[in-house]
Amino acid sequence: MSDLHNKVFGKKNKRLIQSVKEADADIVVLTGDLISRGTSEFNKVYDFIEMIKQINQNVFYVTGNHEMTNDNLEEFINGLRDRGVVVLRNENRVVTIQHIDINLVGIDNESTNHEDMNGAFADVNQGNYTILLSHSPSVVNNYHSIKADLILSGHTHGGQVRFPFVGAIIGPDRSLFPVLDKGVFKITTEQFLYIDSGVGTTGYPVRFLNQSQISLIELKHEME
Repeated sequence: MSDLHNKVFGKKNKRLIQSVKEADADIVVLTGDLISRGTSEFNKVYDFIEMIKQINQNVFYVTGNHEMTNDNLEEFINGLRDRGVVVLRNENRVVTIQHIDINLVGIDNESTNHEDMNGAFADVNQGNYTILLSHSPSVVNNYHSIKADLILSGHTHGGQVRFPFVGAIIGPDRSLFPVLDKGVFKITTEQFLYIDSGVGTTGYPVRFLNQSQISLIELKHEME
């Protein structure tokens, strides 16, 4: 899930919470911009997080560009931690799912130059499947040897406005016709980037041919 931007969907996020419940995932990852840079009151997001935690105890989060430019960043982060969210700020954790260890690596937002890739990947066991949580997908352009099998990002809102046969019109930082907009991108033969188009909006509160979404990603283990 990405880019909530302090929005509420339905009464107290009932629709969104129901979608998370129906997904029945092993873990929940939040890839940044839960709030906007001008958000000063966090109760709506905290209420949402508390409901998510009732569904799934394994919730992981990385910062986005809006959090990194919010004057109350540390207060917000501490509130997430108080509610049991694992905040990955240039660090990693091992998650065991069905007896298989998976590395979860999280960096602070790369598009605002707050990432520390060396610190984030310190002591990672490369024998495990590795997932990098990076709010900004541009990390794949700026780092060409990322030691992760799968990179999960947001940030783009899928362009927020899309046209048939063209795709995204406006990308992050008002770039035009971004290539990395939404969906799956094959980086190498064994490495993939997935960009979620997000839940909320910034700027104009409009989405066109680009519905708000959360994503259920299934990893399959092939026996050797």
